[in-house]
Amino acid sequence: MDKSEFGKIGVLAGGPSNEREISLRSGRAVYSALIEEGLDVAFIDMTDESCAEIKSSGIDAAFVALHGKFGEDGTVQKMLEDAGIPYTGSGVEASRLALDKIASKEAFAKKGIPSPRYRVLEKGRVNTAHTSSIRLPAVIKPQFEGSSIGLSVVRERAGLKAAIEKAFLYGARAVVEEYIDGRELTVGMLDDEPLPVIEIVTKDKIYDYRAKYSDPDTRYIVPAPVEKGAYGRAQALGAAAHKALGCRSFSRVDMLIDGRGELFVLEVNTIPGMTERSLLPKAAAAKGISFSDLCVKLVENAVKNCPQVKR
Repeated sequence: MDKSEFGKIGVLAGGPSNEREISLRSGRAVYSALIEEGLDVAFIDMTDESCAEIKSSGIDAAFVALHGKFGEDGTVQKMLEDAGIPYTGSGVEASRLALDKIASKEAFAKKGIPSPRYRVLEKGRVNTAHTSSIRLPAVIKPQFEGSSIGLSVVRERAGLKAAIEKAFLYGARAVVEEYIDGRELTVGMLDDEPLPVIEIVTKDKIYDYRAKYSDPDTRYIVPAPVEKGAYGRAQALGAAAHKALGCRSFSRVDMLIDGRGELFVLEVNTIPGMTERSLLPKAAAAKGISFSDLCVKLVENAVKNCPQVKR
């Protein structure tokens, strides 16, 4: 497809979520890459949940670089469809499912996709009986946040109450997940096909917000140094999780591999980061796709394959 057919591209970044600053970094990187490719691009800082900025921009296509609520839960995707603007990434329902950790767990279970065992806690309904039955170590996280916001790994019972309260700061429901002692892997999906597997190595074996965005000791190894059979299974599992949620074009599937080589899917990110530390660009680069080529490909996929929108 000739790039001149893209029209004016709006890079949607920022937004009202707790991941606003990360989103702005992703958006600026994408904007710069598309400008370097000679495209007509507008940077649109979504300061709230209004689509006024989109309507007044005159864009023909949208590169959605909005992380977290509003950007990844299907809200902005619905706005774009109603406005007749094709957009990058997954549709309304797949976006909603992927950001909701409980709904995505249920979708994985229906397709037989292995994921750590879990239980749901409701704010205002947690008592001593609930907490005393939680097996430690455990992972506590909010239902709807990305970038590991609100996540805690609890190893001692004394820290359980604070971890639950922290998760409830971000919503009325929290997930208590079985702790898997294993290595962090991630599988990027591009054109609905798996990219090379990446292993994430962190100082404290916890890939939390600090490890993702500021810790210089976090390392990314691509291709991941795992046994050949496990490597292939990780790619197949990434593709299965992407498909189970109905994702489109690209995503990033995070998983763990334990000492026995068993794999467990943690979550699917429908709008993975696009910063200098981000994993999807690293996986694409391992396959010979530059960052700017990746950005152009995602726009092309949107223009060519985004379902018919209302006119």
